[in-house]
Amino acid sequence: MKRFFVAFLTFLFALTSAKAQAVFQRSFVKMGSAFDLTLVAKNQTEADRLIEAAIAEIDRIERLISSWDQASETSLVNRMAGKQPVKVSKELYDLVFRAKAIAQMTEGAFDPTYASVDKIWTFDGSSVQQPKAEIISATVAKIGFEKLVFDPLESSLYLPLQGMKIGFGAIGKGYAADRVKSLLQKQGVTAGIVNASGDMSAWGSQPNGKTWQVGLVNPKNKEKVFAWFPISNQAVVTSGDYEKFLMIDNKRHGHIINPKTGYPSQGVISCTVFAPKAELADALSTALFVMGVETGIDFINQLNQVEAIMIDDDGKIFTSKNISIDETI
Repeated sequence: MKRFFVAFLTFLFALTSAKAQAVFQRSFVKMGSAFDLTLVAKNQTEADRLIEAAIAEIDRIERLISSWDQASETSLVNRMAGKQPVKVSKELYDLVFRAKAIAQMTEGAFDPTYASVDKIWTFDGSSVQQPKAEIISATVAKIGFEKLVFDPLESSLYLPLQGMKIGFGAIGKGYAADRVKSLLQKQGVTAGIVNASGDMSAWGSQPNGKTWQVGLVNPKNKEKVFAWFPISNQAVVTSGDYEKFLMIDNKRHGHIINPKTGYPSQGVISCTVFAPKAELADALSTALFVMGVETGIDFINQLNQVEAIMIDDDGKIFTSKNISIDETI
């Protein structure tokens, strides 16, 4: 009887605690992108404190990886390209090291040194012309993850070619989402979703016990969702060419650059990746654009705990082996 009473009190406490929790949400712009942070907390005061801590963490990460901030470690590494190694923090060193590992895994479809060619393209609507072929060729010559030089004893990074650059446009928001999730979990937040402009990292469940749901936007109609998926303790990242693109001779050129050619990838308009970490999902969603549907889906089917949904130019849907969905949008 005593054991039952203790169990009943434990159940009652858990039920009361669950009822005391509520969902709080805030939207803001960081890292040049829209962020939506949803978390479970006791009250608005606690939620505001946690959200401010999360924003501070995103600001810290941006100061670390930004290639626009001349004071960042990343900018210093890029300025010293072809000159000398740069001693960096363990955090940046490890991030670049992991990025190189993903580049090797994808055979260069994702490459953290793509940044030199990325800077010569304009996808903000201010240009209707592509860069000259000779300029593209010159920048592609400076791309190559295999050229990165790591010194673990000095914690230094070296780009051996002048003009070579590292950039985190294809992995940075995912990394930020993971870091915010980790920070909030350490502060006792039992559930939430960090949405970094399509790079989402989720954990726990809603106070009513229901699983978080993520909707995948129809790339041919951004006002509609073509599929819903439950997510818990995993990340999901969607990359698409429907927000940033360049129109040349009535042909759309998406913002995701093929590091091997220096030109925008073709054939895919949307790619969603489910993975344990947003950092990995972010990089892989970019890589799949470059790989194309057939190679991309075959690649994902060889990985553990990773799934993908790809949509081609015709609106046809392709999925990895453990996902079932309608064939067209």
